[in-house]
Amino acid sequence: MRVLVINSGSSSLKYQVRDTTTDEIQASGLIERIGEGGGGPANHGVAMDQVAAGLEGILAQKPLDAVGHRVVHGGERFSEPVLINNEITRSIERLNPLAPLHNPANVLGIRAITAKWPALPQVAVFDTAFHRTLPEYAWRYAVPDSLYRQYGIRRYGFHGTSHEFVMGRAAELLGIPVPDFNAVVAHLGNGVSLTAVRGGASVDTSMGFTPLEGLVMGTRSGDLDPSILIFLQRQGLSADEIDTLLNRDSGLKALAGNNDMRAIVEAAEAGDAHARLALDITSYRLAKYIGGYHVAVGGAQALVFTAGIGENSAAFRALVVDRLGALGLKLDAVANLERSGSPRVVSTPESAFPVLVVPTDEERAIAEATAAVVLGTEQR
Repeated sequence: MRVLVINSGSSSLKYQVRDTTTDEIQASGLIERIGEGGGGPANHGVAMDQVAAGLEGILAQKPLDAVGHRVVHGGERFSEPVLINNEITRSIERLNPLAPLHNPANVLGIRAITAKWPALPQVAVFDTAFHRTLPEYAWRYAVPDSLYRQYGIRRYGFHGTSHEFVMGRAAELLGIPVPDFNAVVAHLGNGVSLTAVRGGASVDTSMGFTPLEGLVMGTRSGDLDPSILIFLQRQGLSADEIDTLLNRDSGLKALAGNNDMRAIVEAAEAGDAHARLALDITSYRLAKYIGGYHVAVGGAQALVFTAGIGENSAAFRALVVDRLGALGLKLDAVANLERSGSPRVVSTPESAFPVLVVPTDEERAIAEATAAVVLGTEQR
C-alpha cells in the first residue's frame, strides 16, 4: 500500500509517503511556522494544501491508499490503531486536556486530510497504545480514587510506537520470539523514556500522566518532588509559568545551558563543569531506572538504546553502561563507536546480557499499522 504518514505538531506538519510492500520512502517533508504569520501557512488546512502540491508528481503516477496519523494520547479507550471516523475524531479531541500540546494538533491534521481527501481511509496510531498492558500496580498513582475516576489521572506512558517497533527488531536480532522477550528499552531523544518489556509487552514505563514524568530530558525536568510545584505557586508563579518552567526551561537546557547532547559532550570533554554535571545527573538517573526495570521484567535479556541520543551518542551510552557494572554489563569500546543504520550489538561477549543499538523508525511503524488496519477492514 502507498501510505501518507502525518505527524502534526502545534505549528508544524511532518509527512512521509511510504510503500509498505517495498518499504520505499517515496517522499518526505516538514512544514513549519503554521499559524505563526511571517510567511508560514495560515493553518493546517493550508499546510495540507502545500503537502498535496508537493506530492502532485508522485500521486499522478499512483494515488494514495491511506493516511496514517501519529496521535500522542489515546487515553484508556485506544489500545490499538483504529480506522478514523467522525466519532473517533471527537473521541481523540476529548483527550485534548491530557495532551494539550499534541492532541489538538493531531486532530487538526486529521480534519485537514478529511477536507482535502474525504474518501481516503485514515488510521490513528497512538503513542500510548503499547502501554495499555501495564498492570494496575504500575499505572496507578497513590492518590484518591476519585482523581482517577473523574480526571483520568494515572500513568499512560508515551513513545509507545517507537518502543514497540524497537523491541520487535531487538528480539529479531537476538533470535528470541517476541512473546518470550524481556528487555529494557531506552528511547533517548529530546524526549526520553524507558520501558520495561516482559513477554513482549510493556509492564512499566517512565513517562506518566504526561510526557513530563521520568528521566531528565532536553528541556523537561523529569521526576521531582511535587511539593516544589506547590512551593513555586506560593511564590507567585502561575500554573502556566510552572508548566513552561518544567517543560521548556528545565532538563539539560537548565543544567548545561544547552539541550543538544553533542554540544554538551564536547563541552564536558573541554572541561565545562556544568556540562559534566549535566551528564552525570542524566546518566545516573537513567542507570537507576534501568536497574529497577531489570527487576521489573524478571531479568532482562537485553538493554536497547534507540532514538537520536541513544543511536548516535557513543559517549553517553558509555557513561550509562559504566554505571551498570553491578548488572554485569560490559561495552565493547570499538563496537560502541561504530556508526550504522542497522541494529547491532555493542557489548562484549562477556556482558551478562547484550547491549544493543536499534534505530527507531516511527514512520515505518505507523505506515505498517495503517496498512494492516485498512487491509483488515477491507477483508471483513
